[in-house]
Amino acid sequence: MRSGRGDAVTQQLDDAGRAALQRRTLRTLTVGQVVGSASMSSAVTVGAYVIQEILGQKTPWGGIATATVTVGGAFMSQVLSRMMLRRGRRPGMQVGYGLATCGAVAAGIGAEHSVLVVFLAGLFLFGSGQASNLLARYAATDLASPDDRSRAMSRIVFASTFGAVFGPILIGPAQWAGETAFGWHKYTGPWIFASCVLLLAFTNISLRLRPDPLVVSGGIRSSVDEKLPSIAAALRIVTATERGRLALGSMVVSQVAMVAIMTMTPVHMKLHGHETLSQYVVSLHIAGMYAFSPLVGRYTAEKGTLAAVRLGAAILIAATVSSSLSGDGPVIVFPALWLLGIGWNFGLIGGSTMLLESVPDSERVTVQGSADLMMSLCGGIAGLSSGFIRRAVGYHILSVMGLVAVGLLMVGAYWLMLSERRTVAA
Repeated sequence: MRSGRGDAVTQQLDDAGRAALQRRTLRTLTVGQVVGSASMSSAVTVGAYVIQEILGQKTPWGGIATATVTVGGAFMSQVLSRMMLRRGRRPGMQVGYGLATCGAVAAGIGAEHSVLVVFLAGLFLFGSGQASNLLARYAATDLASPDDRSRAMSRIVFASTFGAVFGPILIGPAQWAGETAFGWHKYTGPWIFASCVLLLAFTNISLRLRPDPLVVSGGIRSSVDEKLPSIAAALRIVTATERGRLALGSMVVSQVAMVAIMTMTPVHMKLHGHETLSQYVVSLHIAGMYAFSPLVGRYTAEKGTLAAVRLGAAILIAATVSSSLSGDGPVIVFPALWLLGIGWNFGLIGGSTMLLESVPDSERVTVQGSADLMMSLCGGIAGLSSGFIRRAVGYHILSVMGLVAVGLLMVGAYWLMLSERRTVAA
């Protein structure tokens, strides 16, 4: 059931300023993405190093840092999306950024005192910020027309570029400030810096995301007694059609390949004496993830979501092949991680837009959290297992395993394309 108040406001805005409200919403979400992505990228970059400081340099648990953040994001994406169904986008994103701020402080305390349990608990809460950042791309589409959803979504993903690229570069200054001004451990400063930045994101959403776009579009449930669909029910809605299955597959496979390889790249480089270059590799990778979003959104709008998924799979194949051939030097790692980010961008925007196309408008918010849950949960599992795989068979075999996954995505995309052509011909 849609909100009656939301429908009334929507009708008023049809003539008075729906487009103006959409522009305001996009500006607000853009600011939130910039500061939120800066905090996420700067802190997660040193997560594996903290684990190595606590458990030893050769521990296979190096991927547990990224995995914990990703699993925390997966869990909170479902919690926040259900909250949004009841109350709107702003309350959900407030809770997400607020918990992430507390989580960053807890992670800093755990890093400072080398307490693994505290550090991991902080990372789990920190993942709430990742969930808020991801759900913001759907908030950008609440007031957008169906033809403009991919462009609106790509604008929000593009906004992450500025924070995500410069975030890792600020690791050095944050470490220096923490050590010299407060006498903290080397890796404590980035987490405290992240908490301050996340607090800015919380304040921005609290003050500026008014009126709430989901409330205005009539997307909230009006009855508090109405039972919300379960995760299983939401996933059944997603997988009821071929396009829905491919959309979910694109999001999951892109996330799994990206997280597994990205998580182990700094560890791989550190073990071969290139730790000082790893932050620049991560920055280039994140630039690939976000900087081309306007072009990806335009390509998706003009060529279609299926074409975007196919191209994303092709780029991910090139990325995984390159990383598997990188050897012990850093030269090939740079373009490999850059392509990995671009392929992920196509897979995310193409898959997310296809997801919105494949379900009725009344179910869009219902399936968003469950789809992000599966994407983040599988990414978390990939991040956690990547350390064990790298230690057992090497970084290059890990990349080959990613190649197999994205190869299957390519097969699925071409199968759907041929199936739809046969249907049109018949």
